[in-house]
Amino acid sequence: MKELEYPFDADYLLSKKKRIKKELLASDTKFIDKKIAILGGSTTANIMLIMELFLLNNGIRPSFYESEYNKYYEDAVFDNPELLEFAPDIIYVCTSNRNITEFPSLAMSEADVDELLNAQYQKFETIWSSLAEKYNCPIIQNNFEMPLFRLMGNMDAWDYRGATCFTNRLNEKLYSYARAHENFYICDLNYISADYGFKEWSEPSYWYMYKYAMCVPAIPYLSFNVANIIKSIFGKNKKGFVLDLDNTLWGGVIGDDGVDGIALGPEEAEGQAYTEFQQYLKAHQQLGVILNIDSKNEHENAIAGINHPDSVFTENDFISIKANWDPKDKNFADIASELTLLPESLVFVDDNPAERHIVTEQLKGVCAPELDSVSSYIQTIDRSGFFETTSLSADDLKRNEMYQENAARAKLQSSFSDYGQYLDSLEMTAEIDSFIPVYMARIAQLTNKSNQFNLTTKRYTQAEIEATAADAGYITLYGKLIDKFGDNGVVSIAIGKFDGDACDIELWLMSCRVLKRDMEYAMMDEMVKRCKAAGVTTLRGHYLPTEKNKMVKNFYGDMGFDLIIENPDGSSDWKLDLTSYENQNKHIKCQ
Repeated sequence: MKELEYPFDADYLLSKKKRIKKELLASDTKFIDKKIAILGGSTTANIMLIMELFLLNNGIRPSFYESEYNKYYEDAVFDNPELLEFAPDIIYVCTSNRNITEFPSLAMSEADVDELLNAQYQKFETIWSSLAEKYNCPIIQNNFEMPLFRLMGNMDAWDYRGATCFTNRLNEKLYSYARAHENFYICDLNYISADYGFKEWSEPSYWYMYKYAMCVPAIPYLSFNVANIIKSIFGKNKKGFVLDLDNTLWGGVIGDDGVDGIALGPEEAEGQAYTEFQQYLKAHQQLGVILNIDSKNEHENAIAGINHPDSVFTENDFISIKANWDPKDKNFADIASELTLLPESLVFVDDNPAERHIVTEQLKGVCAPELDSVSSYIQTIDRSGFFETTSLSADDLKRNEMYQENAARAKLQSSFSDYGQYLDSLEMTAEIDSFIPVYMARIAQLTNKSNQFNLTTKRYTQAEIEATAADAGYITLYGKLIDKFGDNGVVSIAIGKFDGDACDIELWLMSCRVLKRDMEYAMMDEMVKRCKAAGVTTLRGHYLPTEKNKMVKNFYGDMGFDLIIENPDGSSDWKLDLTSYENQNKHIKCQ
């Protein structure tokens, strides 16, 4: 919903939240259901209600547990049957500097301040350790915004007795804890309040009257940021950009102005702004965000602009370049298809509002941020939270390289008339084994990101993946695929649950970047091998249809399973007799 994309109208969201929720729930979105506990050190009612809108807009339907006012410590540390029964999927500890119960006095020694700092911090570490032990789910914790006043003025920032210095040191302890503990995330309240405008954010009348730790108009900005963390944890981030060229990556129209006439580089203010925007976009490659071009242009002109002496980019920075006179929505759809991604996985960046409208109208779920002056391009995209990072795996860091390698594979495929010979030419090797600690984050990430080749679309947190791996009642398999072009990383996941002499496949998914490479056969061979070793004679498969996984409707039939039942809702159950199973993988060498 456009009203929920940055920059949004906070007052509108607050006043129309019931109507917006009703519209979101009435849409044809296939939601995933998640339980979120909010443990607040202030009033959190509107924070919860607005967060719900942003989550629904990202395909997450939340149910909430909300602590009583300022009972966050008690709910976390002491026995809480209601919260235990609720069994949250995520816990959000919504505190602020109002919950720092004591600041240093000017009479304190440095040792006194250190003792006070540790005491304030220890209260929160007790909360986190208690929550982690009881609920084994991701925890989101606000850091602390700056104090309302500076008793010593600017000296307050660096003197050990200053409240500002104390707050910064307390925040650094939170960051150290986050670096040392998985499934723990910081919501950067300090940055959000500064970005909003700290003077307005911290208007004290809202605390005195309503016990809100920030002004009510600022609530949607906090809710939006927390929702971004949650949607990232559950794999709802975008995966790449589709970029226009003229007046988007450079100033001017290259077809009219020529390559020497476009605004780019340090010689003029406008050119500097476009250079900084290019630098900002290119930096996303470090996160594994892929870049593509969709421009109404002659291909030759587009390449000339990309290769401009002051351009930050080269042709190799882009996975797909569509520079032609076809409609942009068609080019966009073709790019997504080539990448084996859903269109809504990509963000459309174009200065032309008419083109943005056409693409978003024709391709459901695509986001196209509103761009006006180039000086605000970075701020608009950056604040939108498309690529909120909660984990950064080795596969993320290599994603651009992997897509470039896929392009080379596609080029090689076109030179073969026999597909089997093409697969053999790739010299593929698979590493298939039980889940191991080094890949747990990537495995959890895949369960939340993969939608098309996903038989049941069950979602797992990292803690749930680790618990499943440690349970002897399950078979767990990850699959890595390597070929002569490079390492594709962990691309396939399967989980089977023992049931007497049978095994139910509860999860089977594969990254779309290795489709039609026979990895599914290599995985099935290993699953059958392990089932037989455990005395299993029957393997049972289940297909649960979604809007996005129709491509695997007949997966089990293709694997040799017998159909047991197909239900009116499209779901189906399958069975495979393992006594007569023969290995199906012919083109991948398994380690």
